[in-house]
Amino acid sequence: QVKLVEFGGGLVQAGGSLTLSCAASGTFFSINTMSWYRQAPGKQREMVASQGTGGYTIYSDSVKGRFTISRHGAKDTVLLQMNSLKTEDTGVYYCYARLIGPDAEYWGQGTQVTVSS
Repeated sequence: QVKLVEFGGGLVQAGGSLTLSCAASGTFFSINTMSWYRQAPGKQREMVASQGTGGYTIYSDSVKGRFTISRHGAKDTVLLQMNSLKTEDTGVYYCYARLIGPDAEYWGQGTQVTVSS
């Protein structure tokens, strides 16, 4: 049973910072890609940042220059450092992982980030 567990959401004022973390546990060979998605009220879930095993990283245009994704440990932990937060960054943030052996995708339970003005 593979699980993704997220930590670090909360309430912060605009201009502030938060760091989200996500750790994968269970039995698997390796993780190909780890990503962060978010879903604002009334909107579709969108990709925020993603990093593959080779270090290839992509960001959505809305967070580029403000958010940083990084993988740690045995690369089964992913962080999202969020700086200069804006009210439009408010939403539920989900961790995503694409595993190898088994070839499967997993989602975390989500963590709420609220940015107040």
